[in-house]
Amino acid sequence: MNNTLQLARRGIHVLDLLGLWIGLLSLRLILAWEFGEAGFEKLHGSNWFADIQDQFPWPFKLIPADLNWALATGFEIVGAIALVIGLGTRFFSASLIVLTVVAMLSVHWPESWSSLSELLKGYALTNDGFGNFKLPVIYIAMLLPLVFMGPGRLSMDALIHRRVVKSSH
Repeated sequence: MNNTLQLARRGIHVLDLLGLWIGLLSLRLILAWEFGEAGFEKLHGSNWFADIQDQFPWPFKLIPADLNWALATGFEIVGAIALVIGLGTRFFSASLIVLTVVAMLSVHWPESWSSLSELLKGYALTNDGFGNFKLPVIYIAMLLPLVFMGPGRLSMDALIHRRVVKSSH
């Protein structure tokens, strides 16, 4: 029994160590794919923000639609690249949360709802008249560990941090 417990503890320790290297990397890579794909679609598409400009939350509704489009496109593409290499991870993760909240409130949120149960119908991937804010909520939930914990050990941020700490000793 004691050997089994020790083996389980060693296994958990190995998983903990692997998690420091690849746990947060997996979040960074899937988020980079999703935001990069959205950014490149905007880059090669036409600006439809003018059609929804009045639905943007303050202060974004005060910014011209063309500038909003360029900012969203730029943050999605540059943020995706930054997430892949793990550079400026906390900044870009926080920025992508802001971008996602704006998208959720202006595009994915239901136009009207009269009860909490009606609002929760919008926690879906399809829009059947109730919005579709499930995916943005999932993205925010995936970005939050990167804001609070950083990018993990397999990142440029961690490499820079190790070099700064090493050079200060």
